[in-house]
Amino acid sequence: MHALKKHRPLRRVTLAAATTVTGFVLLLSLKPHTAPTVAQATSSAGQSQSPSSSPSSGSTSGSSSAGSSGSTKSTGTKTVTGDTVQTRWGPVQVRVTLKNGKITDVTAVSYPSDNPRDQEINSYALPQLRREALAAQSAQIDSVSGATYTSDGYQQSLQSALDSAGL
Repeated sequence: MHALKKHRPLRRVTLAAATTVTGFVLLLSLKPHTAPTVAQATSSAGQSQSPSSSPSSGSTSGSSSAGSSGSTKSTGTKTVTGDTVQTRWGPVQVRVTLKNGKITDVTAVSYPSDNPRDQEINSYALPQLRREALAAQSAQIDSVSGATYTSDGYQQSLQSALDSAGL
């Protein structure tokens, strides 16, 4: 006779309960995929903000243009903050410093850091993205393997900062 037949009903109940709990846990741990979107950047004191909500027609990137802020100093140095891009794991925002039309510094203002895995990924991804941006002098940079969402948000925010600076 089969092991799960009438002689062992408790084993069948235990197996059914364990299977149900396992399925429920797997279902709850599933995270839905969401496309990156752009959130409106908050302005600091002394900086201007100009929002516009014109999503690109014909594009399904899920992002729209939002405000960015910048300041100009007398030495020809200009600092521009890009849009905040909402990624699957959190917001990404970049600040670019330009001198005579060249990118001299790129700083990640905000990036996902809610859990240790985010911190680990961004500890190696952000310096690599910064080096790429300084070398390329544009937002046309390679994504970092293992940090695709952060890389995409970084590139979008960098491009919006460069657009605001007129480059």
